[in-house]
Parts: sequence; structure tokens; C-alpha cells
Amino acid sequence: MFFWCTFERVNLRTIFPPMPTPFSDGEIDTAAIRRNVARFVESGLGGVVALGTNGEAAMLDDDESDRVLEAARERVPAEKALIAGVGRESTRATIAAAHRAAAAGADAVLVRTPSFYRAHIAMPALVAHYTAIADESRVPVLLYNYAGFTGVNLSPDTIGRLAAHPNIVGLKETSTDGAQFAELAAAVPAEFTVMAGSAPGVYAALCAGATGAILAVACVRPALCLALLEHVRAGRFAEALACQQRMTPLARAVTTGYGIAGLKAAMDLSGMDGGDPRPPIGALAPEGMEKIRGLLDATH
Repeated sequence: MFFWCTFERVNLRTIFPPMPTPFSDGEIDTAAIRRNVARFVESGLGGVVALGTNGEAAMLDDDESDRVLEAARERVPAEKALIAGVGRESTRATIAAAHRAAAAGADAVLVRTPSFYRAHIAMPALVAHYTAIADESRVPVLLYNYAGFTGVNLSPDTIGRLAAHPNIVGLKETSTDGAQFAELAAAVPAEFTVMAGSAPGVYAALCAGATGAILAVACVRPALCLALLEHVRAGRFAEALACQQRMTPLARAVTTGYGIAGLKAAMDLSGMDGGDPRPPIGALAPEGMEKIRGLLDATH
């Protein structure tokens, strides 16, 4: 078992972008990563999430993943957080990925639920999986619950049990169900950070107990995302709802609508380095590009 230190240096209760991974001629473009991360930090976001779903983590080998983190770390200042996705199908591989992420400078690791053998992994086995990872990780662990993608749902009761572990400090919950966030807020200790993971539902999540968010749309409209968070915290609910309504069409386009290709196209149109996805994911068609261009214009 690894003995952890208290995670107090950086603030998780803010907005983070799950950064895409840019490629050049099929290879990781570390210069583009550094440029993008610098822009994210300058915009006031809390740091970055690298190697998540939008980072095409499943398309990268271990060496590439390490280089993504090392490049991002160069532009994430000490007062901001670099969060690394390290989810793998086995407990052993996830622990190894968490060790590599910590060595590359990650401040915390984000661990999705294993899903390939989901029909044969009971909830007690998932609790044991996360406990073993948290016992061994040299940096704090964030749970990643994305039932719509993995087919596995961590219940509020299970999350509450895991939140008692001193090295499990938060959760990215991608549900848009406000009731789920209310249950989560009641199930976890006050110091545990519940983060919304779906922009179309972020207003409801923040009102129901979430205290931060990891949002794809923050890659291209960080000010709008930060404004929504601040309005909720200040009790300006009408203003927050207006931000949500402006954000939602673009947020849907760069996630469920056009996926990673849409998010990368939105970054290109915003003057950042998105580029094409890694095959077999295809590039965005011209009509999709024009749709996203219009949605970006509408959110200025």
C-alpha cells in the first residue's frame, strides 16, 4: 500500500476541459499540446484533463500517453491541476498506468469503470478494483462514471462507500439526471468533489450538488462555462440558466452529435490545434463543419 499525502494544493471545484490529443502525420503533436494547454490555462480554467474519452486515450499506446502528459505538464502551472485518465480493463494495468501518470507529473488520476467484461464484474468486484487502485496510486483518484458509454453505473451508495477511502477524492459523473446528483451529494462527505461531466446537464447538476465540472465545450467556450458556474454559486439562477441555454446546442454538437471529430473541428475553428481524429475515427464532413461554425458564432 502506498501512503498518500493530503490533496490540498490544487482546486478541483472549478471547470476543466477534457483536452483532445492533436496529431501531426499520425503522430502525437507535443508542440500543439503545449499551445492548447497554455490557452486553456490563460482562459481561467482549473487546468486540464488529459487522456480522457475526448483525448482518444483508447487509441494511444503507453509511450504516447506518457508524452501527452509530459507535454501538458510543461504548460500547467503548479496552482492548476493536471488530471490524467488512466482507466484500463484490469486492476493491474490501471495501477501501472496511474504510476506512469504520477511520474509524468499528473496531480490526480481519473479512472473509468472497466466495461469489456461488465456482465461478469459484480459491484463488490468494482469496489475492490477502485480500492486497490487508490491504495497503490501515488496521486489522488477520481472515479469516472459514464454509464451511457461503458454500460456500467456506479450507484450513489457504491460511490459513497468508495468516497470513504482517503485517496479517492472526487468523481466525474456524466449523467444528466439531476436526481442522481442530489443523491450523490447526500452520499459523500463534504470534502469529496462531485464533478458534472455532461454540459447539457451542468446547470441541473450544479444546482443539485455538483461542485465542479469537466466539459468538452469548455475547450472552445471556457468563459461561458465559468460564467455559468459563478452564476450558480452566487445564486443568480436566471443568468446561469441563460448560459446553459446558450451552451447546450454547441455542447451537444461537440459530444453526442459529431463526437471527437466535432470537438476537434470546433477547436480548429476557434484558433486552436484540434486536427483530425486518429483512424478509424473519421474527420468531420464539410456540412458538420459548417454547422459547428454557426453554433460557435451563436455563442459569442
